[in-house]
Amino acid sequence: MSTKKRILFIASEMSPYLEMTEFSETVNKLAVLSNNSGLEIRCIMPRFGSINERRHRLHEVVRLSGINVTVDNDDYPLQIKVASLPNARLQVYFLDNEELFKRKNVFADDDDVWFEDNDIRTIFFCKGALETVKKFGWPPDIIHCSGWMTGLIPMYLKTIYKKEPVFAHSKIIYTLGPNTFEHTISDNFLSIANISEQLKDKDLSVYEAGTEMSMQIGGATYADAITFGDELVDESLKTQFAKAKGKKIIKYSGHPVDLTEYLQLYTDLA
Repeated sequence: MSTKKRILFIASEMSPYLEMTEFSETVNKLAVLSNNSGLEIRCIMPRFGSINERRHRLHEVVRLSGINVTVDNDDYPLQIKVASLPNARLQVYFLDNEELFKRKNVFADDDDVWFEDNDIRTIFFCKGALETVKKFGWPPDIIHCSGWMTGLIPMYLKTIYKKEPVFAHSKIIYTLGPNTFEHTISDNFLSIANISEQLKDKDLSVYEAGTEMSMQIGGATYADAITFGDELVDESLKTQFAKAKGKKIIKYSGHPVDLTEYLQLYTDLA
């Protein structure tokens, strides 16, 4: 049996597939360095329509596809695709649904009009990522979440998924990033994010504003460790989490990010 520590990266962006902030490059480099350092690595991200399947050689993983993810009382088929990260023996898994991710734009149309179903898309991705790991049967020691779109995952892991054997020993890292939009995700985000009768109002309260900021605050609140992934992280987030009690913290060290700090964090938490 393998004794390698297992690191799962769940990211809304990762170079070279989607590059919206500088941390997309960091996720790539961290995954490669961790893999080269003898850790066992898997990566999960959304298959946004802007990701060229032919260029990046994505193909469907039939044995993993076929899950239906229920969000707001509707079932959405989850299709899982995979590609090998260029210049690395490392696989990246893409979560796809034709209705939610087929479009060529990421979060807004050509006129910068916010997609009304970004709430559904976000919750589908968060829940779908955790269900995919269950189907892997691959228990991660560390789950490193980055991007506001992953902000619900630490909360789900500490509540409704905490008794799942595959996550029994997982520690969670959440990386805070810059604000990238000013929209409210939706007016009824909390009710849609409540994907289980086991969730209580207090579990979700930190996300009540339904904004990018509240997603990041929620992710950091429920994580075991916090990192600052960009110089432009909002000052209020820096104030709130720079010295968060009971959490390991990595402050922003400049670009490029000091990857050795992250490797040490993985070792300390695992």
